[in-house]
Amino acid sequence: MGSSLKKKLLAGLTLSTATLLIACGGDNGGDTDNGNGTNDGGESEVTEDELGSEHAMEDFSAGDTFYSEEPLEFSFLYRDHPNYPIDPDWTFYEVLEETTNVTFDNVVVPLSDFAERRSVLIAAGDAPDIISNTYPGDESQFVASGAILPISDYVHLMPHLSQRIEQWDLEDELDLNRQEDGKYYMLPGIEENVRHDYTLMINRTVFEEYGIEDPNSWDELRDALEVLRDETGNVPFSDQWEGNALLNYAAPSFGTVAGWGFGGGVVFDEDADEFRYAPMEDGYRNMVEYFSGLVEDGLMDPESFTQEDETAQNSFNNLNSYVISANSQTVIGQRESMAELHGEGEYEIGKIVSPEGPEGPYVGGSRFVAGFMLRADVAERDDFLALLQFVDWLYYSDEGNNLAWWGVEGEHYERTDEVAGGYMPLDPITYLGLNPDGTEHLQEDHGFRNGIIASGGPQDLLQSVMDEEEIDFQEATNESREVIPTQPPYPLTAADQEQLSLIGTPLQDTTETYTLRFITGQYDLDRWDEFMADLENQNVDQYLDIINNAYQDFQETLSE
Repeated sequence: MGSSLKKKLLAGLTLSTATLLIACGGDNGGDTDNGNGTNDGGESEVTEDELGSEHAMEDFSAGDTFYSEEPLEFSFLYRDHPNYPIDPDWTFYEVLEETTNVTFDNVVVPLSDFAERRSVLIAAGDAPDIISNTYPGDESQFVASGAILPISDYVHLMPHLSQRIEQWDLEDELDLNRQEDGKYYMLPGIEENVRHDYTLMINRTVFEEYGIEDPNSWDELRDALEVLRDETGNVPFSDQWEGNALLNYAAPSFGTVAGWGFGGGVVFDEDADEFRYAPMEDGYRNMVEYFSGLVEDGLMDPESFTQEDETAQNSFNNLNSYVISANSQTVIGQRESMAELHGEGEYEIGKIVSPEGPEGPYVGGSRFVAGFMLRADVAERDDFLALLQFVDWLYYSDEGNNLAWWGVEGEHYERTDEVAGGYMPLDPITYLGLNPDGTEHLQEDHGFRNGIIASGGPQDLLQSVMDEEEIDFQEATNESREVIPTQPPYPLTAADQEQLSLIGTPLQDTTETYTLRFITGQYDLDRWDEFMADLENQNVDQYLDIINNAYQDFQETLSE
């Protein structure tokens, strides 16, 4: 690990992580359950005997299939996606009932206003038992009201989750969800490994034409761009997403945070035991200077930070540029577009491993995806323990994950070596181009892989929806890059959260304005001191005091 990165645990590298780290918490006491059956507060943990245990399984353990001897129904908040609108007759619901004897009373909310409707339901006390499609940080606004269950009090009664916490070494990451009282109030979907997606895509055919190998570092990328500029006369790098994806995945290798992952804008200095404002540290300036240099030397289009995504995509497709940010889905789309323009297979394009930077071979990422909250009063149900066992099996067992993703082996899919992902839908089902002659769609017609419950799982399941190229990319990234370590949480009171937002918004606006102008050449870098002075004048010291005081207070809470 690079020497300076040992000193800095980076904050906010994804939107979801950034949100949770500035979360407000309610005053619910000082005891904390660390999620593995122990209690840091010194009080005795909740036992099964203290809970309503009707219809719960005796000696429920990891590997067991949850099944209730009597029919159970739980209300469930369902985010309806227009690409696969919910159907109460989906095969998924049939199989779920056959397997567990559980049915859902769905409260269906459209994707377009899901967050707003969820907030209204919770505030009115009308939220369903299971509040799905919740990301880390979503819960923060509801904690102070007492409307959401402190789920960390009960994790030791969820054997599948407890097993994954231990086997996948998740405890530190789950700690990032803790609120001011030391508890966490949501459980995310959990992936066994970080799934890497956004990075650079290159036109390999053009690169090879000029004898250029895949760049491994940002310096090698610059060298490649210089060759392409000189040989073609074009500006070789034109980007999409207004540079937000680029700065997000580049930032860890420079030892900073930026773009979509700017979050609270802070990095943690381990030696000083305090957070610092990232744009005022060397790593941020080094990153800005690098991309500013690309623009200044005609290697990157300055419009990359303002243009429509389609403009950048068209430039790449029409061979006016040869490098662009991408994810697994845009690679597919652009490959199809290039085949239409130039003929099938005329140009080979694909993602490269995110380049190594001055801090080292580091990438960001989280293993947490959409999960769920439980409304607080489910703890009063006579069948509360059965509910805990059911969600534990559905979200955190291999069997539950497979059912949500693919259905039942031998009925809806088979395991096979004939495809890279190892899963093949069976007639008449088709999905992702697999079994292309099938007449029924896995999501639309059967409700599997619906994006609401099919969230997280072991590595082989995650790879089941990847082609060989994407699997190779994931493995290459895991082999050659290191995910930056998690940083300590600093959960905030509601008052501090409000104050932090009032100060943090103009600080971020100022940072984004200067960053854009520096990189695109509107401002010369000799105005950096002016940038720093503006941040100081906007109360950056007070901003950091709030964060560092919250961090220290939380450390004291954990030690009590």
